[in-house]
Amino acid sequence: MSSASPAPTLPVSLAANPKLSSWVKLIGDGRVAISPGKVEIGQGIVTALAQIAADELDVDIGRIDMIRASTAASPNEGVTSGSLSVQQSGRALRHACAEVRQRFLVAASERLGVDASLLEIEDGAISGPGNVRTSYWELASDVSLDHDAIAGATAKIVTKRTVAGHSVQRVDIPDKVFARPRFIHDCPLPDLLHGRVLRPDISGARLIALDETATRTVPGLIAIVRDGGFSGVVADSEAAAEAALKALRKGAAWSAGEPLPDEDDLAGFLKSQPIETTVIDLRTTAATTENSARTLRRQYIRPYIAHASIAPSCAMAQWAGDDRVHVWTHSQGVYLLRADLATVLKLPAENIVVEHMEGAGCYGHNAADDVALDAVLLAKGAGGRPVRVQWSRHDEMSHAPFGAAMAIEIEADLDADNEIVGWRHAIWSNGHAARPGRAAQPALLAATEITTPWPRMISTNPPAASGGGGDRNSVPLYDLPAWTVTSHRLLIMPVRTSALRTLGGQGNVFAIESLLDEIAALRGEDPIAFRLRHLRDERAKEVIRAAARRAQWKPQKQSGIGHGVGFARYKNTGAYCAAIAEIEGTDDIRVKRLTLAVDVGEAINPDGVINQIEGGAIQATSWVLKERVRFDRTRITSTSWTDYPILTFSEVPAVDVEIVQRPEIEPVGAGEAAHGPVTAAIANAVYDCLGVRMRDLPITRDKIIAAIELAS
Repeated sequence: MSSASPAPTLPVSLAANPKLSSWVKLIGDGRVAISPGKVEIGQGIVTALAQIAADELDVDIGRIDMIRASTAASPNEGVTSGSLSVQQSGRALRHACAEVRQRFLVAASERLGVDASLLEIEDGAISGPGNVRTSYWELASDVSLDHDAIAGATAKIVTKRTVAGHSVQRVDIPDKVFARPRFIHDCPLPDLLHGRVLRPDISGARLIALDETATRTVPGLIAIVRDGGFSGVVADSEAAAEAALKALRKGAAWSAGEPLPDEDDLAGFLKSQPIETTVIDLRTTAATTENSARTLRRQYIRPYIAHASIAPSCAMAQWAGDDRVHVWTHSQGVYLLRADLATVLKLPAENIVVEHMEGAGCYGHNAADDVALDAVLLAKGAGGRPVRVQWSRHDEMSHAPFGAAMAIEIEADLDADNEIVGWRHAIWSNGHAARPGRAAQPALLAATEITTPWPRMISTNPPAASGGGGDRNSVPLYDLPAWTVTSHRLLIMPVRTSALRTLGGQGNVFAIESLLDEIAALRGEDPIAFRLRHLRDERAKEVIRAAARRAQWKPQKQSGIGHGVGFARYKNTGAYCAAIAEIEGTDDIRVKRLTLAVDVGEAINPDGVINQIEGGAIQATSWVLKERVRFDRTRITSTSWTDYPILTFSEVPAVDVEIVQRPEIEPVGAGEAAHGPVTAAIANAVYDCLGVRMRDLPITRDKIIAAIELAS
């Protein structure tokens, strides 16, 4: 007797926001408004979501207006992160639009007297036998979308989709090309004032005295705002705000700060602090111990990494009376930011509107949320006028959260043939998430500075079911006989950390793939063959084979040239990605070419997927070769592009991407799939070129020389 099929369920974002009208509205002049809760941060998500809506509604994509997320009207989809936008918002929109389409077909059937199964829709026009016609817009007054979605709506089958699965021009690009004000930094609100915030250079110092006399003589000054240790200025121009801040700084007295770690011994620091230990995964085999002939013990280090957005963070705020405020922000989570603002301001959340505007992409938790609270607090002194607060590069590189440093130790037990019989993976790291709106206390910087300050939130890790944090991608995807994976999260946080693209995924993939490469070399086995032999997942095997074919693995050995491979499935549940790096190592390490293959299931916009993989690969190259937050024992010292170099245009490698299309499989995101594989591929290529294993990022000339000297 066969069991009954499970009852259909709504996609997660639609279940949380079931009202159809919160996602789709028919508006005048033959337009369709689509209002997702995910936001555009440079990843092209508004284009992919527009494609899904256009397909399910049978309208031209040019008719669709993508509405910016706002707590006043948009569905609450939490935060745009974790490569989940297509997976969550896309599925919700596909289902919602399919139901909207069906509702209009039923209404057209009643108006035209034609069975709904005989009706067709083309670009919003509904037609049937006998040349009967109507349209979405003619029927709009007859069809209410103020209904909750039902679980039984059926989206189109793959073969009926004409927009999704094809590359289309990004809908956000024309404004950017033609310099129309789309970014928050360029938005000219009426009567706009400008604000700047006073903060210490010394880490952890607090404002204890402030002489405002000289500041009050600065032309253009509107107000000096102080709330405990929080202080800033409001002026009628940016120049006046800068001059006032400079004067205010001269009148400030600060307490002693808090010591920072020794940046040259990050592993020692991370492994000597109070920790919370969690066993992430355990696989046991009785025969492991007696089969072990030797154990390889290796340590891998990732430094603190800055988000390093090209434009520093910016926000605007405007009060209406004493109890209502409107905020414009490039935060990745408008509802979560609103929750923290409500806590700090002691206001009902409904009194606060948080509206998204695009800014410089950061792919993580940078200072966008912090500067929003700065703007709100400074706007209290603006007499109801809007205040724009722009952080400086120095602010951004000193006070924004960083990606957490990591020390990763792996022990691999090998038998007499150097086959893996046991595996132990341990991570020491601060938590990788301290975003707003997720705890009883706010995560915003100014909340720690006001008269009644909140403590600095110690970063935590998302649960393993959500992909984990420091432990992300630490459980091997390979079929090893036994393993123990353990995470040690620090309970103190002298360097502020939170979410940065991939969280712990980059560090863990770097460690796993580096050690696998080393074991393959011990065996004299091709590293790709070695990986394929330890994988059961056919999709995993196919992306590795596809990358190898495309890169023509492995070319004849050339002096000064190295090739390396890396592979991962992001979070072990998302996109599959394999990378092959070709590097030149005659002087400094230069990545010449990266060849990648990726499987995201259905690729909604193939060009968008390629763009995301290219961008991730280039960002990872910058992390691997250059990026490292610098500090002495009192302050962050990498506060400019000189002190925190990133990859320049002349150093960008050629990037070649192949998509393994699987339109029959639900789509997942591509944004964070490339970082770990590319990091490992470059490190493995360095070994192929120079014969030394680099386990401490970034891979610099000085570190390579030291490694060669140590090995000789």
